[in-house]
Amino acid sequence: MKILIIGCNGFLGSYCYAYFSKHYYTMGCDIQPECGSKLYIRIDPIRPDYNGLFQEHKFDVCINCSGAANVAESVLYPEKDFSLNVQNVQSQLAAIALHNPLCKYLNMSSAAVYGNPEYLPIDEEHPLNPISPYGKHKKMAEDLCHYYHLNHGLNTCVVRIFSAYGEGLKKQLFWDLGQKTKNPPVVLYGSGNESRDFVHAADVVAAIAIVVAKSKFDGDVVNVARGEEISIREAAETFYGLFDNSIGFTFGGEERIGDPINWVANIAKLKSMGFDATIDLKSGLARYVSWLVENE
Repeated sequence: MKILIIGCNGFLGSYCYAYFSKHYYTMGCDIQPECGSKLYIRIDPIRPDYNGLFQEHKFDVCINCSGAANVAESVLYPEKDFSLNVQNVQSQLAAIALHNPLCKYLNMSSAAVYGNPEYLPIDEEHPLNPISPYGKHKKMAEDLCHYYHLNHGLNTCVVRIFSAYGEGLKKQLFWDLGQKTKNPPVVLYGSGNESRDFVHAADVVAAIAIVVAKSKFDGDVVNVARGEEISIREAAETFYGLFDNSIGFTFGGEERIGDPINWVANIAKLKSMGFDATIDLKSGLARYVSWLVENE
């Protein structure tokens, strides 16, 4: 099997490349000029064109890990987020349809497409009501995958990833918790009662490998998460208990635009394919804290 990882230098993309390159012939694709020892193709960040890539190479599976993944920045720069999360997917699908129509296309989407849920846990049939430009653009990308499956016969699948974290991630909650210790006192957004379904990047990649093997790629949609609801207060307590248990923190009550209140995934569909998460939050944060200390 020949696999292409688009966005192979990003957070989840690097995890995907590391895993799949051990098991299959795997090529990486990204915008950076250097990529170490990877089988690598650079895409022009100003005028991304995937036609040459899919003309020259024929892949069995393309995993798209590219795009922006920052809700706050999508609010500030919605045009940039649209370009990275929608236009890029359109360009990739169009090139595959023209040059490599048998290639299976797996697009990384986000739980942000659900918005504030009507019920918990959230299954794949839950109505989509994104509340941020990021979530809206991820939904548009999903619609493109569905369109190309129905109208061009492409084999597409979407994975909706919940709150992924892990070594190498320099943004979002746990990175912010580490950075805030440099300028005490530590004051966090919200009330602490907000919740997320945290899933370690290694488990995300394990789930993607199962989806690649088991999905029919018939416009399929699969939640990727651990299936466990954890409050932000509990997550912060676990982090600081590992990082420095002398650090105190408070919640300022301020809400951020685009952030939902509570999330937890129904992962029955993923489990039916054979997935079982192996890294609980405390174990995953122990790994993350060790990485954080080494890199600070």
